[in-house]
Amino acid sequence: MEKRKELQLALQMVSGYGAEFSAWRMPGTDPAAYTNTDSYVERAKIAEKGKFQMIFIADTPALTVDLGSQTPMFPMDPMLALMAVARETKHIGLVATLSTTFNYPYNIARQFKALDVISNGRVGWNAVTTSEPLAAANFGTQVANRKERYDKAHESIQIVQALWGSWEQDAWTLDAEGGKFADMDKIQPINLQGQYYASRGPLPIPPSEQGQPVIFQAGGGQEGLELAGRYASGVYANPYDIESAREHRQALQQSAAHFGRNPDDIKMYAGFMFSIGSTEEEALERRRQLMSFNPEEIPSRVRYLGSMVGLPLSVHSVDIDQPLATDMLKKAYANPMDPRSHRALELLKKRLSIRDVLAHGVINYHPVVAGTPIQVADFLEEWFLAGACDGFSVVPDIAYDGVADFVELVVPILQDRGLFHREYEGKTLRENMGVPYQY
Repeated sequence: MEKRKELQLALQMVSGYGAEFSAWRMPGTDPAAYTNTDSYVERAKIAEKGKFQMIFIADTPALTVDLGSQTPMFPMDPMLALMAVARETKHIGLVATLSTTFNYPYNIARQFKALDVISNGRVGWNAVTTSEPLAAANFGTQVANRKERYDKAHESIQIVQALWGSWEQDAWTLDAEGGKFADMDKIQPINLQGQYYASRGPLPIPPSEQGQPVIFQAGGGQEGLELAGRYASGVYANPYDIESAREHRQALQQSAAHFGRNPDDIKMYAGFMFSIGSTEEEALERRRQLMSFNPEEIPSRVRYLGSMVGLPLSVHSVDIDQPLATDMLKKAYANPMDPRSHRALELLKKRLSIRDVLAHGVINYHPVVAGTPIQVADFLEEWFLAGACDGFSVVPDIAYDGVADFVELVVPILQDRGLFHREYEGKTLRENMGVPYQY
């Protein structure tokens, strides 16, 4: 009897605080968690206790927020954060983003391969292009056009994978008696030259238990689909509804098949945010408190909500602590240009106050569930059983207690429903993702 497929979980580690920029001000949170490496290690250990397949760190090499009131979006350095976690964990995968646009392939190959060996085969590279002007300025250049960025990405990944494979699998002999550390006939230069990148090689690092790190991809459009279909075993995606998620997953599988791969060997992880309470009201109050730390942002949020439902809303024209007036609600419609608008309109029609509609996270960049552990589990189950994804990249609202709440309250529900594993399938990230060994 074939084993039933189970969903997979990645814990997205932000800057030490959680998904919301104001989380650093919540009671119990360490305001200096950004520079406290122990906080990353602690969250990773909790996620490992909950049998998460991996932790994931997104990254943009630039300061993109106002630090006057907001926290950074990313850890100080993704690779150093993962190195700290690698030494304190045994099973959980370690995935970080590193740009193909502003990094030389040799440096990428060396960093990820070294960490893969150190962690006994638990590492993945999220290979992305970078279109942020602030990042380009940090490297003394300007943003290249989309075609050039993706052409560079293809060259980068091919060179990186060639460097990872520049040792034959039995090249490391370790023959102390005979005095032969390695067989140099089996360690060869790669001598690859592209339009943008080149590398001689070889890389002075042997294979890990999983052969080489897992390639991940994040980024939409036809170019992103092609990059994922050719190289990636995991994809981080940002769909807002089941239909668009299912379409994206099917497009990824078709792209993999086009390049001669098994469609099941590419896994899609949908971004997901949550706030957990013993009741829905308790979870909403948690989010209201987060919103209260930045009252100056509320007017722009109200206006944005209005644009989502076709109404000229402002804090001066409506009472945000009351439901929308009936005559206004009759004129509201879901903006077809914003996939989040259907959820916003649905909540307004339920006669929630405007503040509570915003507290439900309708303008966040991932779907949000503010509710009980069962409500969170129900959302994940619905998406997974509908074929919308293979798993989720989950982002707690507040890291210091949100990760533990998910592990202690939501994971057991998923396990009892047969949707999530109880033990790790193997020792490597590839084994725990269910993707083939690659070298």
